[in-house]
Amino acid sequence: MSIIFWIVIAVALFYLVSVYNGLVEVKNAVSKAWANIDVLLKQRHDELPKLIDTCKQYMQHEQETLERVIQARARVSSAREAHNVGALGVAETALRSGLGQLFALAESYPDLKASEQFVQLQSRISSLENNIADRREFYNESVNINNVRIEQFPGVLVAKFFNFKGFELLKFVAEELQDVDVAARFKS
Repeated sequence: MSIIFWIVIAVALFYLVSVYNGLVEVKNAVSKAWANIDVLLKQRHDELPKLIDTCKQYMQHEQETLERVIQARARVSSAREAHNVGALGVAETALRSGLGQLFALAESYPDLKASEQFVQLQSRISSLENNIADRREFYNESVNINNVRIEQFPGVLVAKFFNFKGFELLKFVAEELQDVDVAARFKS
């Protein structure tokens, strides 16, 4: 009887350790997913001044649009550094809107559109935007897996005992989910 007792204890302990290790794994997957977003946001942050400087050479009358992009860039940077997922979603929407307006305005400046530097920067930033969107999806999936695991039984018991916390999803602002009015952007 004593051997059976110790076998049951050993199996229970092994199971507890495997649940704990699983929770550690999904928590670290969320951190890794955030780090991937952070790298791309930093790369875009570094590219935007080059784009703005290039545009300034051609677009003297569009200072307001350039200022909106600069301000939105600063808000994204602040939210990124503070790891504030909610503020990042709002700031990202403002930045994407400003960039969309900037690229639409570039259509009115043939010299700017023909600038090799502008074309390269526009392509680089568009590529970064696509990568950020992919990483945001991966981040949200990682957060969802983590949050489900710490709410399911028996994970909830281990999560509460070892103080595992849920993470906030990176949400899209309502404006980002709506269709883009391309004609209005060209009129701006």
